[in-house]
Amino acid sequence: MTGVPASAAGGSAKAKGPAVSGASGSPSMSAMSASGASGGGPGGAKSQRGAKLTAAAVNQASVWNIANLLTMLRLVLVPGFVALMLADGGYDPAWRSFAWAAFAIAMITDLFDGHLARTYNLVTDFGKIADPIADKAIMGAALICLSSLGDLPWWVTIVILGRELGITLLRFIVIRYGVIPASRGGKLKTLTQGVAVGMYVLALTGWLATLRWWVMAAAVVLTVVTGLDYVRQAIVLRRQGIAERKAASEEAEA
Repeated sequence: MTGVPASAAGGSAKAKGPAVSGASGSPSMSAMSASGASGGGPGGAKSQRGAKLTAAAVNQASVWNIANLLTMLRLVLVPGFVALMLADGGYDPAWRSFAWAAFAIAMITDLFDGHLARTYNLVTDFGKIADPIADKAIMGAALICLSSLGDLPWWVTIVILGRELGITLLRFIVIRYGVIPASRGGKLKTLTQGVAVGMYVLALTGWLATLRWWVMAAAVVLTVVTGLDYVRQAIVLRRQGIAERKAASEEAEA
C-alpha cells in the first residue's frame, strides 16, 4: 500500500525511498503487527485461540437456521403423519385428510429448505445428512402405510424405496470420484411421486381414483428410468476417476 501514494505523487525517489527501506530493511509497523497477530507472542496465541472459539461458536449457531428448522419439522411430521394415517383403522376420510395435510406440508418444506440453504448460504453438515433422511422418511412412511392398508401394491413400495436406498448407497460409493448431480428427471420423479402418494393418501373415489392409478404408474416408470440413468452416471464417473488417477500416477512417476 505504501507504493501506491508514491506512484500517484509522480514516482519520485523521495517518495519511493521509505517504501523500499520498509520492505527490504527494518521491519515496518504493519509487518510487526502481523507477526504479533500470527502468534509471535502470548497475545497472538490468545487471539488465535479466541478466533477458533469464535468460529466454532458461529458454526454451531449456524445449525439453527431456517433451512434446517424446516428439515427438522419434516422429521417431526413423520410420526404425526403415521398416527393420522392409521387412526380409526386407517380408512376414516377425515383422518386421511389430516394425514394428507401433514404429508403436503412435508413436501412443501422439502421444496423450500434446499432452496433457502443454497440461496442464503445456509448449507451445513447437519442439513446435508438430515435433509435426504427426512425426504425418504416421509415418503417411506406414506408408502408403507398405504401398502399395509391394502391401498397400494407392495411391489410398488418395494420398487420406489429400493431405488431410493440403492441410489443413495451408490452416491456414497462413487463419492471418491465425484458427485452425481440431481437431474431434471430426478426432480420430475420426486414431484410425480409426491402427487401420486398424496392422491392415494386421500380417500378418493370415481374417476379421481382412476387418475391416481395412472399418476402412480408414471411415478414408477420415472423411478426406474431415472434410477438406471443414475447407475449409468455412476459408472461413467468411476471410469473417469480411475483414468484420471492413473494418468496422474504415470505423470508423477515420469
